Amino acid sequence: MTKRRTVANAKSHFTECLREAEQGDRVIITRHGRPVAAVVSLEALWRLEQVAATAPRQGLAALAGGWQGADELAASVDKVCKHRSRPRRLG
Repeated sequence: MTKRRTVANAKSHFTECLREAEQGDRVIITRHGRPVAAVVSLEALWRLEQVAATAPRQGLAALAGGWQGADELAASVDKVCKHRSRPRRLG
């Protein structure tokens, strides 16, 4: 479950935010109505870091445990992505 708290609320109820994160909830911290940070469990952070570290090198198939032919598919996608020109940003 995801909960939202303002910066002021999170500051005054920080221990409660930590408890919620320990129980598997995500606490989104907002400033002026815009999300700016999140409090998550350490386990969730580790999983997120693992995804971030694995995905660019080995592709999404590695995250899902892989499947037969995944390496060839990943190589094909990489080849297409490397040869396709990106639109230029103006400004």
